[in-house]
Amino acid sequence: MDLRFVLDPDLTPELREQIIALWVDVTNAGGAVGFVAPVTADKVRPLATATLDEIADGPDRLLAGYEGDRLVAVLVIADNRFHLKTHWRVLKRVMVHPGTQGRGYGAALMREAERIARGLGLAALHVTVRDGLGLDRFYKRLGYREVGRLPGALRLSPTDARDEILMWRDLPTSCS
Repeated sequence: MDLRFVLDPDLTPELREQIIALWVDVTNAGGAVGFVAPVTADKVRPLATATLDEIADGPDRLLAGYEGDRLVAVLVIADNRFHLKTHWRVLKRVMVHPGTQGRGYGAALMREAERIARGLGLAALHVTVRDGLGLDRFYKRLGYREVGRLPGALRLSPTDARDEILMWRDLPTSCS
């Protein structure tokens, strides 16, 4: 089945709960989206609420991916909130439901975010990646390059600190 995208869907209470459930499922399957497994909806809800409120109140944007009527993918296109950085955005909370992985949905989600960014006239996209999961290889295949690394910046436990990898994707215009 194809993935259908919706930019800035209405953040109904039902959609908010679907996003929280997706966040929990992704985290508990080993995804690097701000938590370490195991998590529950109660643990995710405060951060999800704050994130979704920043979308509802602007200027952040939500890109949702649906398989039929089922939410299976999301990402946040986050504004930098700084006038010297209006030409690029940060992609946050890039999530694809674990039960749909291997179907190309992650790449499709990222390509759609790139299409939207180009439509907004943006020059680049940035994403941060937790080291140790091979996620940097996924982003490199999509044209992102590593531009920096913060050693041990992510402390998953007292004995597990991971690098945070900074990745960048230029979005040259067709005139460039």
